[in-house]
Amino acid sequence: MRIGSLQVPVPILCAPMAGGPSTPALVAAVGAAGGLGWLPAGYLTPEALDDMVAELERRSDRPYGVNLFLSGPEPEGDVDDQVQAYIDGLRPEAQRYGVAPGEPRFTDEHVAEKLEILARHRPAIVSFTFGDPGTTVVSRVHRELGVPVAVTVTSEAEARTAVASGADALVAQGIEAGGHRGLWFDDPAEPDGGPRTTTAELVRKLVDVVDVPVIAAGGITDGAAIGALLAAGAVGAQLGTAFLCCDEAGTSEPHCRALLDARYSDTLVTRAFSGRSARSLRNGFTERHPEAPPHYPHIHHVTKPIRSAATAAGEADDINLWAGTGWRSVTAGPAADLMARLTGELNAGP
Repeated sequence: MRIGSLQVPVPILCAPMAGGPSTPALVAAVGAAGGLGWLPAGYLTPEALDDMVAELERRSDRPYGVNLFLSGPEPEGDVDDQVQAYIDGLRPEAQRYGVAPGEPRFTDEHVAEKLEILARHRPAIVSFTFGDPGTTVVSRVHRELGVPVAVTVTSEAEARTAVASGADALVAQGIEAGGHRGLWFDDPAEPDGGPRTTTAELVRKLVDVVDVPVIAAGGITDGAAIGALLAAGAVGAQLGTAFLCCDEAGTSEPHCRALLDARYSDTLVTRAFSGRSARSLRNGFTERHPEAPPHYPHIHHVTKPIRSAATAAGEADDINLWAGTGWRSVTAGPAADLMARLTGELNAGP
């Protein structure tokens, strides 16, 4: 796989899974197997990102990427009343775990400061999620880091804008993806926040309208699926859910246990945990709170104490069980074994 100055032997990428799952150990293991891992900068302070990158660089000399969230505008409208009503509905869970809901707030992702830190390190590529970084930011990455820029997109319109801003590659995220959708605008009027385009459909559409490499992302579970997406024009395939139960991942014990538990039978797109559309295993929390207000990251901060307490208690019913539609294929074990299986299946062909 080649994107500008980046060359990776195996066209398999481990998605940047913020909040714990994507660790330096996991990124290093994927790199050692010939793929590309992403470190997630989302939610981290600039100082924490510096520490994470430094740890990875102590572990590995292979290429790696760093993904940054874009803060976006603060939500408009009657935020306080809507969020307070949601907080009131969370009281039973909060009382059960002996915690109080968190304080709703808007948080800055400190993109400028994080880019300053990355300029002191050596990522091979930088990507952005939740919007258009714009020409100024993309030009800064090119100038100060000298590496290509990828942007997560979910539609043709987003793709065209990203390319116009100077993106060197696109991560085409389909509706099947686990965790937060990469939508630039999470539409409150849409049950799933936006278009329901599948990964394969989006890849086929984008390779016809843009002149930059396209990375497929969402619901990819095996080498055959990777091969089909490469045949459709993608240069690589990005998998997240498949890596969640790898030994090197930082996924919580109840989250991994739920992924391997046959009693969980479905995924859905929900705003219940963060106020932003994200795909999770259906559990008690998603069933009790189907109408969360579309206010991210306010709701993320509100639910965090409950989710943290539930995780500590081993209660999968009250945490965000991010998972793509192909979660049934998840297995536990070393990332090297998963990479070997995926690569073998890919090389075996259809």
